[in-house]
Amino acid sequence: MAQPKRQRTSRHEIYVTLRQMVLTLQLPPGAALSENELAASMGVSRTPVRESLILLAQEGLVQVFPQIGSFVSRVDPAQVSDAQFLREAVELAALDDLPPDLDAAVLKDLRDNLERQQREGLGIEEFFELDEAFHQGLMRLSGHANAWTTVAAAKGHLDRARRLGLYENASPAVFADQHREIFDAVVGGDVSLARTAMRTHLRAVFSDIERIRAHSPELFATDPSAVPVRRNVVVWE
Repeated sequence: MAQPKRQRTSRHEIYVTLRQMVLTLQLPPGAALSENELAASMGVSRTPVRESLILLAQEGLVQVFPQIGSFVSRVDPAQVSDAQFLREAVELAALDDLPPDLDAAVLKDLRDNLERQQREGLGIEEFFELDEAFHQGLMRLSGHANAWTTVAAAKGHLDRARRLGLYENASPAVFADQHREIFDAVVGGDVSLARTAMRTHLRAVFSDIERIRAHSPELFATDPSAVPVRRNVVVWE
């Protein structure tokens, strides 16, 4: 009875690892995926890797083309927009639902988070984790922390676009400043200002996409019928 449980855990861990590699751009948009190479690098058989790729395909993070192979899906601006719509709706609604007396412990966590965001030499992934924790903290303030799980599950394409935006910007400081503006408005009881600042902050990803697409169009899906062609390198047509 114990062995099947270990197998399920192993499969889940492989899925989580591969998903994280896609979201963090270690496996970049459009990259070809080899079950054999992935299995060898992770020290597992092909079966859990294949099953994980199927799950990622169901999320739209991987595309499988018969007779051609499996590929990391390119960032789909339409899916980014849908996820952004969901996220903005939830986070703005949470701001509207803030209680008169804000939880002191959560406020302290948010202040500590903001201080860490200002550290020099902060890496992209470190900042991204702090960014996620900050927004989740605001949801905790409103009493809707559990809603963050639903938002997080829907924003795979959005998170990749956000990371591309972080790499595109010289420094994450501009986003840290936006977080501070939102926090100060919340603490000051100015929900209207907090909503405006939040909306501006969340929609910055759209201008990032346009800038990145101008010099790296291969990272983005433009034609839903596009199929990769294997030559010396993979070419999307």
